[in-house]
Amino acid sequence: MSDKSEQAPEKLVRSDREWRQQLTREQYHITRRKGTELPFTGALNDCKAAGVFHCVCCGEALFQSEAKYDSGSGWPSFHSPASAGALEVERDTSLGMLREEVLCSRCDAHLGHVFPDGPKPTG
Repeated sequence: MSDKSEQAPEKLVRSDREWRQQLTREQYHITRRKGTELPFTGALNDCKAAGVFHCVCCGEALFQSEAKYDSGSGWPSFHSPASAGALEVERDTSLGMLREEVLCSRCDAHLGHVFPDGPKPTG
């Protein structure tokens, strides 16, 4: 039997109306409509506090502070998830390019994209 922390959590499904009621306009735009905040404007970009970063939509633990690094991109960057089942990665071909989109595995909130030019340990 595998460790429960390694498995993806049970899906949380809400209607669009429920998400709009729960989230701020910006949170909704980014997480539910795959929007992007302007670089260097997000509160978490410069955050250096120790702890766990949770999904704004469902509260799922996504990243440990030890996995955060300064990518210079203007967005919070992490090299590994809080647990093996915390994230899902999907192919994104929007904007005429091939990217990997990172989602919360519990509620499918858009978290950002993976780029292959980051620093070690993951590149």
